[in-house]
Amino acid sequence: MSKKRRHEEHDDDHPNESWLLPYSDLMTLLLALFIVLYSMSSVDVKKFEEMSQAFKITFNNGNGLLQNPSVVKAGEDPEKKKQDADDQDKKNQQSLAKQEQEDLEKLKKQVDEYIKSHGLTSDLATKLNQSQLMITISDKALFASGSAEVKPESRSLANAISTMLQNYTDYEIVVSGHTDNQPISTQAFKSNWDLSSSRAIRFMDILLQNPKLKPERFSAIGYGEYRPVDTNDTEAGRAKNRRVEVSILRKYVDPDKTEDLSANPAK
Repeated sequence: MSKKRRHEEHDDDHPNESWLLPYSDLMTLLLALFIVLYSMSSVDVKKFEEMSQAFKITFNNGNGLLQNPSVVKAGEDPEKKKQDADDQDKKNQQSLAKQEQEDLEKLKKQVDEYIKSHGLTSDLATKLNQSQLMITISDKALFASGSAEVKPESRSLANAISTMLQNYTDYEIVVSGHTDNQPISTQAFKSNWDLSSSRAIRFMDILLQNPKLKPERFSAIGYGEYRPVDTNDTEAGRAKNRRVEVSILRKYVDPDKTEDLSANPAK
């Protein structure tokens, strides 16, 4: 009887402390969580992955909240990084546009000097705008009336333009034919569409005899009578409307400054 009493008295002196083990584990986990949250703002990816792996091994479950961490390095601002990239791209575009402007001004000067030195001011003209450099050639400088064959004496003009273009092979070039509004219906040409298209193609054929040019950069189109630059009510106006245009298209165009050239309104 005395032994049993002594045993109970001994148990009263040492209460059950089994709850301390899960409590200590919980405190450890909470401490680890706070450490991770605190350090996430500055930890690099490699160290974070190492910490994640260490926790996995410790918890021995193979999975966890740290399995696929998404970490942003300290000091990184995604929006600022995107803005910096956009600004750099804009600077690059501006630099390329500036170089393009210089190229087209140089080509225009070459053509203008050729026109002046060969007394062709009444037959050729150049215009540089926000969309293109356009070389305009009157039909009488190239073709006989109602014909699409380039006159033999005019082939030198086409060859000269071809030579000047060979230094600008990265540009898209459009050769377009235009007529006045006088109807045409011959065995060769059923309409002004036919005549203007054929003239553009025949002139382009001579340009592309230069092997230094890239045919894939060229296209030919006929507009017939539908894009006049002057009135068709006078002979002088109709003469201006009968023309071939060689357009060297810009690659870097500012949409806020681009002129609307879709209609070539009559003046």
